[in-house]
Amino acid sequence: MLDVRRLRLLRELKIRGTLAGVAEALAYSPSAVSQQLALLEKEAGVPLLQKVGRRVRLTPQAEVLVEHTTHLLERLELAEAEMTASLTTVSGTVRVALFQSAAHALIPQALTLLAGEFPGLRVEVTEREPERGLFEVSARDFDLVLAEQYPGHTRAHWPDLDRVNLSTDALRLAVPPPHAGRSAPASLEEAASLPWVMEPQGTASRHWARQLCRSAGFEPDVRFETADLIAHIRLIESGNAVGILPDLIWAGQEPTVHLVDLPGRPNRTVFSATRRSSASRPGVLAVRDALARAVGLVAGPTPRSGPAL
Repeated sequence: MLDVRRLRLLRELKIRGTLAGVAEALAYSPSAVSQQLALLEKEAGVPLLQKVGRRVRLTPQAEVLVEHTTHLLERLELAEAEMTASLTTVSGTVRVALFQSAAHALIPQALTLLAGEFPGLRVEVTEREPERGLFEVSARDFDLVLAEQYPGHTRAHWPDLDRVNLSTDALRLAVPPPHAGRSAPASLEEAASLPWVMEPQGTASRHWARQLCRSAGFEPDVRFETADLIAHIRLIESGNAVGILPDLIWAGQEPTVHLVDLPGRPNRTVFSATRRSSASRPGVLAVRDALARAVGLVAGPTPRSGPAL
């Protein structure tokens, strides 16, 4: 009989690529992971790993086991979800990964709703870049992820994840407020020669913003790079940079910078994703419902902006 815990280690190796990655994800030592996989090989009676330089690669027989292990874990999770759905109380722990503006705008409201309605439910929140968060939900590090999708930018397809759109979120050029003797840029082109703040290289928002600037005929002078959108706001309102901000960051409050509508009035989509096998878990359903209501609570009036282009 094959040990399910060892099978999971084999699947983790397939997902994460290295023994060190498996050890870090599951709080094991690399030697302990190696020992458990060696025992699994004995149970299976066939080689499961091949050495390739300093790394290991799964054999075709190991790939077969990984596929079956994935289905087995999904069935176990579905069984747990159906069992907990029969209970009269919502409890347990829901681990949520989310990007920063969602943490700022939606999570406080959602947690307040959940605390009042489901005091037995524990919600753990960790900030993650959306692409990593989607991977880690699929890998079972988290139960739910809040992510974003920018216009014309596709994310990797995760067939095991159930996606629910929460809202569309306007993206606007953010420039310093006009002061005596200084006017605010009224278009994207007028901001071409100014210093920019953007999110780090490799993020969807950075790629999209750079392409938008290039389509307007210039390469942005990115002097400030940070994933912290509050830092973006401080740099812009102090007159040190311009940037592009989503409306969600204001959480229904009055903006402290001057906002200018961009060509075509682009929007990003904010969505949640969970594994299909856990989508019916009462805790996951409760968190998703609270997030949807939080969107309504923070929507507020549309932030004031400059003229449409």
